[in-house]
Amino acid sequence: MNAIINGITLAYDDHGSGPAVVLIHGFPLCRRMWHPQIQAVTEAGFRLVTLDLRGFGESDAPEGPYSMELFADDLVGLLDHLGIERAVIGGMSMGGYVLFNLVERHAGRLGGAVFITTRATADDEGGKARRLQLAQDTMKFGPQVIADAFVPILFAEESLAERPKLVKEVGGWIVGTDSRGLAGGLLAMRERKDYSGLLGTIGTPSLAIGAEGDRAAPPEVVRAIAAGIPGCRLKIVTEAGHMANLEHPGAFNGALVAFLRELKSW
Repeated sequence: MNAIINGITLAYDDHGSGPAVVLIHGFPLCRRMWHPQIQAVTEAGFRLVTLDLRGFGESDAPEGPYSMELFADDLVGLLDHLGIERAVIGGMSMGGYVLFNLVERHAGRLGGAVFITTRATADDEGGKARRLQLAQDTMKFGPQVIADAFVPILFAEESLAERPKLVKEVGGWIVGTDSRGLAGGLLAMRERKDYSGLLGTIGTPSLAIGAEGDRAAPPEVVRAIAAGIPGCRLKIVTEAGHMANLEHPGAFNGALVAFLRELKSW
């Protein structure tokens, strides 16, 4: 499905009925990454909305600059379009950065927050320099640059070795992404705020999900989120990497659905 939000077309899927759950994909991915969650969430009695952020998947990829604020405002616009007042919102990696922005600026729209293989800290100077170089290379050489850089760190080493079909599928999503979206996402991540100081002020019921084999957001950075947010639940998925929801969907879905069921209706 498509909706015109903030002057661009956003692609999204809307499954099931009940209290709303929204999942935000990471970089350099798209809403297709949430396919293993659809049945589990909807059969548990919830409505699941997934979207392609601007620049990614089937959404428009306008010229930048992009920012976490802009991604967050697009998502709020989609909630308004769908008539959703409050939702439990989960964000993976870059989607987690968008979620932090939502928590800061639109906390009233959240019935719960799920921080998935992400971190609260900003890039250091070395990280910012690498983002800028990758953005420039992407605009010059195309999305294969991003696939080559990111596929090896998106998965646990075991998945890279034993699940070539899954790895190839995710690589295909990346090379199908508009270079403007990829560069825009990189620069938006480069400029994101450090939210580690905000953690103690978050009153939204929260869950942090990490993965033992995650090399992009190691378990310790997810544990730091859980330790910083009052009452935050923590799940570290074993035998999985950055794409924990795809690599070990059973454990991931179990943690997510248990959290949703614990919440009062939102």
